[in-house]
Amino acid sequence: MDAAAPPKPSLSKKPSPSFRLRNGSLNALRLRRVFDLFDRNGDGEITLDEMASALDTLGLGADRPSLEATVGAYIPAGAAGLGFEDFESLHRALGDALFGPIAEEEELRKEDEEGDMKEAFRVFDENGDGFISAAELQAVLKKLGLAEARNLAAVQEMICNVDRDRDGQVDFGEFKVMMQGITVWGA
Repeated sequence: MDAAAPPKPSLSKKPSPSFRLRNGSLNALRLRRVFDLFDRNGDGEITLDEMASALDTLGLGADRPSLEATVGAYIPAGAAGLGFEDFESLHRALGDALFGPIAEEEELRKEDEEGDMKEAFRVFDENGDGFISAAELQAVLKKLGLAEARNLAAVQEMICNVDRDRDGQVDFGEFKVMMQGITVWGA
């Protein structure tokens, strides 16, 4: 790669959020498969022609000068095309340009999770006092048609199982710990 900073990559269409998976090892595996598909002759490099052909096939045609400016900056001097490491660098740069650095994305995901968790907590905290009492839990379980709702002692035991400060109710912190320990099958 040249010593000068490559131009900021861009696409004419906004890619799907799945462009960059949150799991690094899955992302690398997927990226390797894409690389192998783009590398039509299997020589370990993706030339500009192979890249243009692949993008056309996917309906993401890019004009040749833009493609040369963006991709060409990642092709090492003397090479015919992008090696896998160069392709990874291009992909990372596109991801950062389009979605922001991964650290920012992770922070946004955590904020979304926190918001979802607060919303779920409010469903149980019917009176809005910041705590889930046995009576509130029982009411929600009844609405959900769950058999546990018929037995207040069983509901109180559920509360006791997550009530770390032993005040007889579940605060948001305790709720969060409980919810993070739940495995959702099929998700």
